[in-house]
Amino acid sequence: MQTIEDSALQARREGAVLHLTINRPEARNAMNAQLLEELIVAFEAVAACTEVRAVVLRGAGGNFCAGGDVKDFARLRRQEAAPGTDPVAAFNRRFGTLLELVNGVPQAVVVVAEGAVLGGGFGLACVADVTIVRNDASFGLPETSLGVIPAQIAPFVVQRIGLSQARRLGVCGGRFDGAEAYRLGLAHFVEYSDAALGAREAQVLAQIMRCAPGANAVTKQIMLAVGGEPLGQVLDRAATLFSAALNGPEAAEGTQAFVEKRLPQWAAAGNVETGEADVR
Repeated sequence: MQTIEDSALQARREGAVLHLTINRPEARNAMNAQLLEELIVAFEAVAACTEVRAVVLRGAGGNFCAGGDVKDFARLRRQEAAPGTDPVAAFNRRFGTLLELVNGVPQAVVVVAEGAVLGGGFGLACVADVTIVRNDASFGLPETSLGVIPAQIAPFVVQRIGLSQARRLGVCGGRFDGAEAYRLGLAHFVEYSDAALGAREAQVLAQIMRCAPGANAVTKQIMLAVGGEPLGQVLDRAATLFSAALNGPEAAEGTQAFVEKRLPQWAAAGNVETGEADVR
Protein backbone atom coordinates (compact mmCIF):
# COMPACT_ATOMS: atom_id res chain seq x y z
CA MET A 1 0.00 0.00 0.00
CA GLN A 2 1.45 3.34 -1.01
CA THR A 3 0.53 6.61 0.61
CA ILE A 4 -2.34 8.14 -1.35
CA GLU A 5 -3.47 11.69 -0.74
CA ASP A 6 -7.15 10.85 -0.31
CA SER A 7 -6.54 7.61 1.58
CA ALA A 8 -7.90 7.17 5.06
CA LEU A 9 -4.87 5.02 5.86
CA GLN A 10 -1.22 5.83 5.20
CA ALA A 11 1.48 3.17 5.05
CA ARG A 12 5.25 3.15 4.94
CA ARG A 13 7.86 0.42 5.35
CA GLU A 14 10.98 0.79 7.44
CA GLY A 15 12.84 -2.46 6.99
CA ALA A 16 10.71 -5.26 8.40
CA VAL A 17 8.36 -2.82 10.16
CA LEU A 18 5.17 -1.58 8.53
CA HIS A 19 3.86 1.72 9.90
CA LEU A 20 0.12 2.29 9.40
CA THR A 21 -1.33 5.70 10.23
CA ILE A 22 -5.06 6.37 10.43
CA ASN A 23 -5.41 9.54 8.38
CA ARG A 24 -8.70 11.28 9.17
CA PRO A 25 -7.42 13.98 11.56
CA GLU A 26 -10.32 16.32 10.75
CA ALA A 27 -12.65 13.69 12.30
CA ARG A 28 -10.26 12.69 15.11
CA ASN A 29 -9.63 9.55 13.00
CA ALA A 30 -13.16 8.26 13.54
CA MET A 31 -13.92 4.99 11.79
CA ASN A 32 -15.97 5.27 8.60
CA ALA A 33 -16.63 2.69 5.89
CA GLN A 34 -13.61 3.75 3.81
CA LEU A 35 -11.18 3.52 6.72
CA LEU A 36 -12.65 0.20 7.84
CA GLU A 37 -12.17 -1.37 4.41
CA GLU A 38 -8.66 0.05 3.99
CA LEU A 39 -7.62 -1.38 7.35
CA ILE A 40 -9.08 -4.79 6.48
CA VAL A 41 -7.29 -4.84 3.12
CA ALA A 42 -4.03 -3.82 4.78
CA PHE A 43 -4.15 -6.46 7.52
CA GLU A 44 -5.25 -9.21 5.12
CA ALA A 45 -2.17 -8.44 3.04
CA VAL A 46 0.06 -8.17 6.11
CA ALA A 47 -0.98 -11.65 7.24
CA ALA A 48 0.40 -13.09 3.99
CA CYS A 49 3.57 -10.94 3.86
CA THR A 50 6.57 -12.71 5.37
CA GLU A 51 8.80 -9.66 4.83
CA VAL A 52 6.84 -7.72 7.45
CA ARG A 53 7.63 -8.75 11.02
CA ALA A 54 5.92 -5.98 12.96
CA VAL A 55 3.10 -3.52 12.37
CA VAL A 56 2.83 -0.18 14.17
CA LEU A 57 -0.65 1.37 14.14
CA ARG A 58 -1.23 4.97 15.20
CA GLY A 59 -3.37 7.98 14.34
CA ALA A 60 -2.52 11.27 12.64
CA GLY A 61 -3.00 14.68 14.20
CA GLY A 62 -2.74 13.79 17.88
CA ASN A 63 -5.60 11.29 18.13
CA PHE A 64 -5.64 7.53 17.73
CA CYS A 65 -9.29 6.84 16.84
CA ALA A 66 -12.44 8.48 18.23
CA GLY A 67 -14.68 5.48 17.55
CA GLY A 68 -17.30 5.18 14.84
CA ASP A 69 -18.11 8.08 12.55
CA VAL A 70 -21.56 9.35 13.56
CA LYS A 71 -22.14 10.63 10.00
CA ASP A 72 -21.65 7.12 8.67
CA PHE A 73 -24.12 5.75 11.21
CA ALA A 74 -26.71 8.29 10.07
CA ARG A 75 -26.13 7.30 6.44
CA LEU A 76 -26.59 3.62 7.29
CA ARG A 77 -29.87 4.33 9.08
CA ARG A 78 -31.20 6.16 6.02
CA GLN A 79 -30.00 3.52 3.59
CA GLU A 80 -32.79 1.56 1.95
CA ALA A 81 -32.15 -2.10 2.69
CA ALA A 82 -32.96 -4.96 0.37
CA PRO A 83 -35.38 -7.54 1.78
CA GLY A 84 -33.65 -9.81 4.26
CA THR A 85 -30.61 -7.57 4.65
CA ASP A 86 -29.48 -5.30 7.46
CA PRO A 87 -26.75 -2.82 6.39
CA VAL A 88 -26.20 -1.61 9.96
CA ALA A 89 -25.57 -5.13 11.24
CA ALA A 90 -23.34 -5.88 8.23
CA PHE A 91 -21.21 -2.78 8.84
CA ASN A 92 -20.93 -3.54 12.55
CA ARG A 93 -19.91 -7.15 11.91
CA ARG A 94 -17.34 -5.95 9.39
CA PHE A 95 -15.60 -4.09 12.20
CA GLY A 96 -15.52 -7.36 14.14
CA THR A 97 -13.78 -8.90 11.13
CA LEU A 98 -11.12 -6.19 11.39
CA LEU A 99 -10.58 -6.86 15.10
CA GLU A 100 -10.25 -10.60 14.41
CA LEU A 101 -7.69 -9.86 11.70
CA VAL A 102 -5.56 -7.55 13.83
CA ASN A 103 -5.80 -9.95 16.75
CA GLY A 104 -4.69 -12.95 14.73
CA VAL A 105 -2.02 -11.82 12.25
CA PRO A 106 1.27 -13.73 12.72
CA GLN A 107 3.26 -10.50 12.99
CA ALA A 108 3.67 -8.49 16.18
CA VAL A 109 1.19 -5.59 16.27
CA VAL A 110 2.08 -2.45 18.22
CA VAL A 111 -0.51 0.27 18.87
CA VAL A 112 0.76 3.74 19.78
CA ALA A 113 -2.22 5.64 21.19
CA GLU A 114 -2.64 9.28 22.12
CA GLY A 115 -5.57 11.65 22.27
CA ALA A 116 -8.96 10.02 21.66
CA VAL A 117 -9.01 6.22 22.08
CA LEU A 118 -12.76 5.64 22.03
CA GLY A 119 -15.13 2.93 20.84
CA GLY A 120 -13.46 1.26 17.86
CA GLY A 121 -10.14 2.81 18.77
CA PHE A 122 -10.51 1.23 22.21
CA GLY A 123 -11.14 -2.10 20.50
CA LEU A 124 -8.01 -1.80 18.35
CA ALA A 125 -5.94 -1.00 21.45
CA CYS A 126 -7.27 -4.23 23.00
CA VAL A 127 -6.12 -6.50 20.15
CA ALA A 128 -2.52 -5.27 19.83
CA ASP A 129 0.32 -7.42 21.11
CA VAL A 130 1.86 -4.30 22.63
CA THR A 131 -0.07 -1.10 23.41
CA ILE A 132 1.86 2.06 24.24
CA VAL A 133 -0.14 5.10 25.40
CA ARG A 134 0.30 8.72 26.39
CA ASN A 135 -0.68 9.36 29.99
CA ASP A 136 -3.22 12.00 28.91
CA ALA A 137 -4.89 9.86 26.24
CA SER A 138 -8.69 9.71 26.58
CA PHE A 139 -10.03 6.15 26.69
CA GLY A 140 -13.66 5.22 26.80
CA LEU A 141 -16.56 2.95 25.89
CA PRO A 142 -19.16 5.68 25.35
CA GLU A 143 -21.61 3.51 23.40
CA THR A 144 -24.11 2.86 26.18
CA SER A 145 -24.26 6.56 27.06
CA LEU A 146 -25.38 7.13 23.45
CA GLY A 147 -28.03 4.42 23.55
CA VAL A 148 -26.04 1.89 21.50
CA ILE A 149 -23.74 -1.00 22.46
CA PRO A 150 -20.03 -1.92 22.02
CA ALA A 151 -21.14 -5.02 20.14
CA GLN A 152 -17.96 -6.12 18.36
CA ILE A 153 -15.59 -4.54 20.86
CA ALA A 154 -16.94 -6.08 24.07
CA PRO A 155 -15.54 -9.63 23.65
CA PHE A 156 -12.03 -8.29 23.07
CA VAL A 157 -12.27 -5.95 26.06
CA VAL A 158 -13.19 -8.95 28.23
CA GLN A 159 -10.24 -10.91 26.85
CA ARG A 160 -7.91 -8.00 27.52
CA ILE A 161 -8.80 -6.84 31.02
CA GLY A 162 -11.16 -9.53 32.38
CA LEU A 163 -14.91 -9.74 32.80
CA SER A 164 -15.22 -7.78 36.04
CA GLN A 165 -13.53 -4.58 34.86
CA ALA A 166 -15.06 -4.87 31.38
CA ARG A 167 -18.56 -5.04 32.88
CA ARG A 168 -17.89 -1.94 34.96
CA LEU A 169 -16.65 0.03 31.96
CA GLY A 170 -19.54 -1.18 29.80
CA VAL A 171 -22.38 -0.20 32.11
CA CYS A 172 -20.76 3.07 33.22
CA GLY A 173 -19.72 4.27 29.77
CA GLY A 174 -16.24 4.24 31.27
CA ARG A 175 -13.91 7.19 30.62
CA PHE A 176 -10.31 7.21 31.82
CA ASP A 177 -6.80 8.33 30.90
CA GLY A 178 -3.72 6.49 29.71
CA ALA A 179 -2.37 5.98 33.21
CA GLU A 180 -5.58 4.18 34.17
CA ALA A 181 -5.42 2.14 30.95
CA TYR A 182 -2.00 0.95 32.10
CA ARG A 183 -3.30 0.15 35.58
CA LEU A 184 -6.17 -1.88 34.12
CA GLY A 185 -3.79 -3.89 31.94
CA LEU A 186 -5.19 -2.55 28.69
CA ALA A 187 -1.89 -0.78 27.95
CA HIS A 188 1.56 -2.22 28.51
CA PHE A 189 3.43 1.08 28.73
CA VAL A 190 2.37 4.62 29.63
CA GLU A 191 4.60 7.56 28.67
CA TYR A 192 4.48 11.20 29.65
CA SER A 193 5.95 12.96 26.58
CA ASP A 194 6.18 12.56 22.81
CA ALA A 195 9.89 11.87 23.13
CA ALA A 196 9.28 9.11 25.66
CA LEU A 197 6.53 7.66 23.48
CA GLY A 198 8.91 7.49 20.51
CA ALA A 199 11.71 6.01 22.59
CA ARG A 200 9.42 3.31 23.96
CA GLU A 201 8.21 2.43 20.47
CA ALA A 202 11.81 2.07 19.29
CA GLN A 203 12.67 -0.10 22.30
CA VAL A 204 9.69 -2.40 21.75
CA LEU A 205 10.47 -2.80 18.04
CA ALA A 206 14.10 -3.60 18.84
CA GLN A 207 12.94 -6.31 21.25
CA ILE A 208 10.56 -7.76 18.64
CA MET A 209 13.36 -7.87 16.05
CA ARG A 210 15.51 -9.94 18.41
CA CYS A 211 12.83 -12.67 18.34
CA ALA A 212 12.52 -15.18 15.51
CA PRO A 213 9.49 -14.29 13.35
CA GLY A 214 8.29 -17.87 12.99
CA ALA A 215 8.58 -18.50 16.72
CA ASN A 216 6.66 -15.29 17.45
CA ALA A 217 3.88 -16.32 15.07
CA VAL A 218 3.49 -19.80 16.60
CA THR A 219 3.63 -18.41 20.15
CA LYS A 220 0.74 -16.06 19.31
CA GLN A 221 -1.17 -18.97 17.79
CA ILE A 222 -0.87 -21.04 20.98
CA MET A 223 -1.78 -18.15 23.28
CA LEU A 224 -4.83 -17.15 21.24
CA ALA A 225 -6.17 -20.71 21.42
CA VAL A 226 -6.40 -20.60 25.22
CA GLY A 227 -10.01 -20.46 26.35
CA GLY A 228 -11.33 -21.32 22.90
CA GLU A 229 -10.73 -25.06 23.10
CA PRO A 230 -9.95 -27.63 25.81
CA LEU A 231 -6.61 -27.04 27.51
CA GLY A 232 -5.39 -30.58 26.84
CA GLN A 233 -6.01 -30.09 23.14
CA VAL A 234 -4.04 -26.83 23.20
CA LEU A 235 -1.15 -28.51 25.01
CA ASP A 236 -1.14 -31.49 22.62
CA ARG A 237 -0.86 -29.20 19.63
CA ALA A 238 1.72 -27.04 21.41
CA ALA A 239 3.94 -30.09 21.95
CA THR A 240 3.81 -30.88 18.24
CA LEU A 241 4.57 -27.28 17.37
CA PHE A 242 7.49 -27.26 19.83
CA SER A 243 8.96 -30.33 18.17
CA ALA A 244 8.64 -28.73 14.74
CA ALA A 245 10.27 -25.54 16.01
CA LEU A 246 13.15 -27.37 17.72
CA ASN A 247 13.88 -29.27 14.52
CA GLY A 248 13.39 -26.23 12.30
CA PRO A 249 15.79 -23.69 10.80
CA GLU A 250 15.13 -20.92 13.34
CA ALA A 251 16.16 -23.08 16.29
CA ALA A 252 19.24 -24.27 14.42
CA GLU A 253 20.27 -20.70 13.66
CA GLY A 254 19.43 -19.44 17.14
CA THR A 255 21.46 -22.19 18.81
CA GLN A 256 24.41 -21.67 16.48
CA ALA A 257 24.33 -17.92 17.03
CA PHE A 258 24.34 -18.44 20.81
CA VAL A 259 27.38 -20.74 20.60
CA GLU A 260 29.20 -18.32 18.29
CA LYS A 261 28.25 -15.30 20.47
CA ARG A 262 26.64 -13.41 17.60
CA LEU A 263 23.19 -12.16 16.67
CA PRO A 264 20.98 -14.65 14.83
CA GLN A 265 20.27 -13.78 11.21
CA TRP A 266 16.76 -12.51 11.92
CA ALA A 267 18.05 -10.03 14.50
CA ALA A 268 20.93 -8.88 12.30
CA ALA A 269 18.48 -8.34 9.44
CA GLY A 270 16.01 -6.44 11.59
CA ASN A 271 17.14 -3.05 10.30
CA VAL A 272 17.18 -3.21 6.52
CA GLU A 273 16.77 -0.26 4.21
CA THR A 274 13.46 1.58 4.13
CA GLY A 275 11.10 0.44 1.39
CA GLU A 276 7.52 0.90 0.29
CA ALA A 277 5.04 -1.60 1.67
CA ASP A 278 3.29 -3.63 -1.01
CA VAL A 279 0.19 -4.56 0.98
CA ARG A 280 -2.45 -3.33 -1.41
